Amino acid sequence: MLVIRLQRTGKRNDATYRVVVAEKSAAVKGGYLELLGYYLPTRDPEVFECDTAKVQEWVNKGAQPSNTLARLLKKHGLKDMDAFIVRYAKQRRKKAPAEGEAPAPETAAATPKAPALPAEEKPSAPVGEEPTKVEEEQKKDD
Repeated sequence: MLVIRLQRTGKRNDATYRVVVAEKSAAVKGGYLELLGYYLPTRDPEVFECDTAKVQEWVNKGAQPSNTLARLLKKHGLKDMDAFIVRYAKQRRKKAPAEGEAPAPETAAATPKAPALPAEEKPSAPVGEEPTKVEEEQKKDD
């Protein structure tokens, strides 16, 4: 399977990339079939030059652009790249009340309370801790 991807070149802390068509199983820094352009992200402003006609030709032949390259191509005007863009994380659904509906009021009867334990069954302080003033007063009352 063919893939259109970025191939890193350049020196340390000054990354530059080539836009290449390569076999998916080939090494990232290995050989490629065709050079389509380059990307210089460290320049101000960043530079992205790519032969979009050749990219479209390779896509029509069955090559798939990588996620990052598809985002760059879409950003720079190439259409039909949405099919190759993968979302990184799931987005939470926001539950909005339907129009005309008010949120249900909370009532005391709707929220169940935990049953109270009798005085004999109340847990005592863990071993090694001093009893609190409330616990001492309860013992005096008994």
